[in-house]
Amino acid sequence: MKKIVLLLSCIMSFAIPLQSVANEETLTLDWIDLIPEAERNQFDAMGMPLVTDHSGGAMEQSKLGTVRQELNGSKVKIPGFVIPLEGDDEKITEFLLVPYFGACIHVPPPPPNQILYVKFPKGAPIQQLWDVVYVIGTLKTETLNHELAETGYLLEGTEIAEYDY
Repeated sequence: MKKIVLLLSCIMSFAIPLQSVANEETLTLDWIDLIPEAERNQFDAMGMPLVTDHSGGAMEQSKLGTVRQELNGSKVKIPGFVIPLEGDDEKITEFLLVPYFGACIHVPPPPPNQILYVKFPKGAPIQQLWDVVYVIGTLKTETLNHELAETGYLLEGTEIAEYDY
């Protein structure tokens, strides 16, 4: 009987850490998920504000919309296009992740809640970043300013995965 109790104690000591790992589920997000539900009617299907400047001049980034604070600290997986910022000829360590090709390169960039600033310390191979990819990591509701655009989120990237259409 003592052996059974000892065996059960050992099993239970392993079950608790496994359960806590299972609670840290990765959320697969779409870009619309980064916009608070009450604000989604202000954006089109591409995540761009419905109100635009038609003055004919270069349009600035719209600051419309806020971030979803409840996502802070969540482990997420989100697809997007990469705009390299830091790295070398083999690996990229910092980049912007945007919802569509050409965002931030063409005017105007999406609003801050539709741009992720990604820090990927181990570096992502450049050849993986030419097409849409999934980026997996911890999402932070942190504003960062870059010369290309202001971002509403920081993603501490841990993995790049191939996008499955």
